[in-house]
Amino acid sequence: MKATAKAHPIQGLVKYHGMRDEELRLPYHDSISVCTAPSHSKTTAAFDPNREVDVYVIDGETVTGRGAERIDAVVDHVRDLAGIDHGVRFESANNFPTNIGFGSSSSGFAAAAMALVEAAGLDMTRPEISTVARRGSSSAARAVTGAFSHLRTGMNDRDCRSERIETDLEDDLRIVAGMVPSYKETEEAHKEAAESHMFESRMAHIHSQISDMRDALYDGDFDAVFDLAEKDSLSLAAATMTGPAGWVYWQPRTIEIFNAVRELRNTEDVPVYFSVDTGASVYINTTEEYVGRVEETVADCGVDTRVWDVGGPAQILDEDKALF
Repeated sequence: MKATAKAHPIQGLVKYHGMRDEELRLPYHDSISVCTAPSHSKTTAAFDPNREVDVYVIDGETVTGRGAERIDAVVDHVRDLAGIDHGVRFESANNFPTNIGFGSSSSGFAAAAMALVEAAGLDMTRPEISTVARRGSSSAARAVTGAFSHLRTGMNDRDCRSERIETDLEDDLRIVAGMVPSYKETEEAHKEAAESHMFESRMAHIHSQISDMRDALYDGDFDAVFDLAEKDSLSLAAATMTGPAGWVYWQPRTIEIFNAVRELRNTEDVPVYFSVDTGASVYINTTEEYVGRVEETVADCGVDTRVWDVGGPAQILDEDKALF
């Protein structure tokens, strides 16, 4: 009863903010994202009827406290679905920097859900597995279905699950990651989301934004998709910055990248847009033709860069890829 899985992290395009149910991690509204590759998390999980204590290890460190509680939520749900009470050994590793705004929790919990479901012998579709991953991180639901995906809100697993959106943009999109180190705590921002006076304003327009994003993806309209994503980043920041804690994740180099991207777009007519989740690091979305020019410009802002393309759904790996 052992399995290994890999999943890619997500870049939020229309980002969710806040949870109406913290235990089931049911978001207030729909969200759409795109997975980034080759960045990924890999997880091996093994159920053992002789194991009395669950063990969770991420990047070589034993997980305790709130991190372990979030993994417990996924593990316990899989045990309930499978009708087993076996202990579990769980190890995960990331090949990209974590806790700087690049969606490591999404890929981590997506890979965990895939591996745990497979190890438990359950036969589930990816949309069904997305409801398992969601218990660790709502964004992980979209990392399960991969590429461009839409997580619908709801009050149960029948409704609140992820589905993939087919679009011609998958092949041409290139994502320059501008890495601005600054530790962030997304979960705390979600907890106080509804207390911001900007939250109701965000809720008022988010449904039309979801509809516009889906239409733009179906049409393969690069500029429409990533203009919406750029504007959504600013909307999200308005809500997080005006909550009780006044979260301000952006750093001076974050703003410098914003300005550089707009300069490229306005003076050189480069198809390029920025996007930020709850962190200081920046996704810069462009096309294959212009990615070299864009990466050079972002690097000139004094940050490390990586170039990613679109990542597919979470997948089960061969036994020789196991972490233990």
